[in-house]
Amino acid sequence: MTTRRDFLKLVGTTAAAGAFGNVAIARTPARYASKRPPPGKRRFASAAVERELARVQALIGDPKLAWMFGNCYPNTLDTTVELGTLEGKPDTFVITGDIEAMWLRDSSAQVAPYLPLAKQDRALQRLFHGLIRRQARCIRLDPYANAFLPDPHAQPLSWARQDQTDMKPGVGERKWEIDSLCWPIRLAHGYWRATGDTASFDDDWRAAMHLVLQTFREQQRKHGRGPYHFQRTTDRPTETLALEGYGNPTRPNGMIHSAFRPSDDACVYPLFVPANLFAVVSLRQLAAMARAIHHDTAFADDCTALADEVAQATHRDGREPDTDGDYWTYEIDGYGNRLFMDDANAPGLLSLPYLGCCAADDPLYRRTRARAWSERNPYFFRGTAAEGIGGPHEGLRMIWPMAITMRALTSSDPAEIRQCLRWLRDTDAGTGFMHEAFDQDDPAHFTRDWFAWANSLFGELIVKLADTQPALLRHP
Repeated sequence: MTTRRDFLKLVGTTAAAGAFGNVAIARTPARYASKRPPPGKRRFASAAVERELARVQALIGDPKLAWMFGNCYPNTLDTTVELGTLEGKPDTFVITGDIEAMWLRDSSAQVAPYLPLAKQDRALQRLFHGLIRRQARCIRLDPYANAFLPDPHAQPLSWARQDQTDMKPGVGERKWEIDSLCWPIRLAHGYWRATGDTASFDDDWRAAMHLVLQTFREQQRKHGRGPYHFQRTTDRPTETLALEGYGNPTRPNGMIHSAFRPSDDACVYPLFVPANLFAVVSLRQLAAMARAIHHDTAFADDCTALADEVAQATHRDGREPDTDGDYWTYEIDGYGNRLFMDDANAPGLLSLPYLGCCAADDPLYRRTRARAWSERNPYFFRGTAAEGIGGPHEGLRMIWPMAITMRALTSSDPAEIRQCLRWLRDTDAGTGFMHEAFDQDDPAHFTRDWFAWANSLFGELIVKLADTQPALLRHP
């Protein structure tokens, strides 16, 4: 009889065929040997994740796609998680991959694919407890920071040490991005909904959430520019803010100002539409948790009131008319100036339904989506290898696999999804992993060979297809 240990040795690494329970082991060419670290070298182990990996991998008809899923889906757990304890409670630190720091956004997104498995796996529950607590502690340290270090006394990341801002020990980088406060709420809400577990949502977490609300209100800038400013000595204009570090001028309209985008690039116009729509969703999730878990009606009402105000302002000012109907723009300044583009990072226009900001079949979103995935977006690139969205962070011609994955995640069209799967499969440069970006004509020219968020997002897509459109995996 095949044991569980024998089964895990076989999956994705040999040409053997067999079965464990009701899950078949597909025949896999030897050249697609697993690129995971050996079990003793993995940073975190989850029986539920291993079962899910085997279940889904057995459904994939293309050997290379199955191999890539086997490498990417567990990559965050295998390589980026540091689990410990602090003050007698779980503490989880999650690096981005090749950068030894934790971004609030990335760490939330990296573990999101494992949320549906948490209820059945106590090890995962401990991981989520520790990460929710760690993120709350980071927010309390500095709600305007985007990245943090494991040592609370450490100096910033090397490129951030001369930044002109109110830097604190333990902060890796201090770029104010609305979504840095939205993603931890999304993670906490997703964990609560998946498990019903409220152990992490203690007084420290509540204090962090009150600080989130305070920071969002400060950055409406109704009564001045607020406390945040940032400047960096650099030859890249996307790395610093104009006008004494407060960014380009705006006419406050009720939206929340963002200094930087989720790409960590500076906003042109600080009223960043996708992040404001994400903040609306997050504030409403936070209100629901405050009511249900803490019975804190006053705080819930404050969150809801701000969500309503931001939603009204964004819907009023964040859309652009066209002959076939309105579409969302990317950034505005409140004076009537607008920037249309899209960036591969989330939140962006393409990712709005993924983040719960609208339905995937919403007509306003569909018009916006079509425009973003076209030459009307200056950061849409089409080459001989693939087509997709990039952004100024890595420059022209550079397509981000995350954008191709997000296109598939927000689609129900089998032909569109199948094409995305083929692009993802064929642009890994033989590495078996997702990268940050690759050249539109030459996938061997890529950036970041260890980018865990992109790997997790790809894994999330494959699991979703296994549950909703398995035929696309059997015959990709």
